Amino acid sequence: MHTPSLSGPPVEPVAVPAVVTALAGDAALTPVWRNELGGLTFRLDRSDGVTSYVKWVAAGTPEIDLVGEAERLVWAQARVAVPPVLDHGTDLDGAWLLTAAVPGRSAVDAHWAGRATDVAAGIGRGLRLLHDALPVDECPFDWGIERRLRRADERIAAGEGPANWFPEHRHLDPDEARARLDAPPAVDRLVVCHGDACVPNTLLHDDATFAAHVDLGSLGIADRWADLAVATWSLGWDFGPGFDDVLFDAYGIDPDPHRIAYYRLLYDLA
Repeated sequence: MHTPSLSGPPVEPVAVPAVVTALAGDAALTPVWRNELGGLTFRLDRSDGVTSYVKWVAAGTPEIDLVGEAERLVWAQARVAVPPVLDHGTDLDGAWLLTAAVPGRSAVDAHWAGRATDVAAGIGRGLRLLHDALPVDECPFDWGIERRLRRADERIAAGEGPANWFPEHRHLDPDEARARLDAPPAVDRLVVCHGDACVPNTLLHDDATFAAHVDLGSLGIADRWADLAVATWSLGWDFGPGFDDVLFDAYGIDPDPHRIAYYRLLYDLA
């Protein structure tokens, strides 16, 4: 996600793409999420009790690669809890990804109101499980700095700047912000990162233990701080300040302000 206020359950009627209607068949179809780029997620509830989810994005949305996400899920699902892929494809209107439901609630579900400490701990443990379970030497996917800087350059060239950034970075001019990204910190530990470790992308069981990871379209090899910086940042968006240390403790690491600042800026610009 890029601007947290623009992602969430739809509050207005949603036009259902034709392919989603076809995939649903006789299942009850409920829109459950719209991201800031217009991507939609629907829940499909069949009469036999089986639930699945379909993600759809319009053609010409390069930031969301559902075919790539399907490849990443298939690669990861033998080692970590992620939604199993049932179908995916593209047509002239867009792309779709159909996955089976997995146990757990989104960490931004209303169930967690007043339980930010439990959520932060569950996310921290879930990230540690992900980073420890997925083998870097077998991972074909990259989420490293060089690749992401190319995307930052594309966005700056297209005219994006401080007005598109989070408040923490709006005092920077594009040249200064970009120059800071040319001085990355040394790698702490290479892992297979989630790629968008925001709060909604962790599912938790009702006792707040980790259940599964979702939205893995950017999964790839990077320093673990690329995930940790964004996970703790996202806690502030969804629950307010004061819970970073809970996540770090649950993960098993001390905060690193320099790496946190760098990877938050990289996330914002790229």
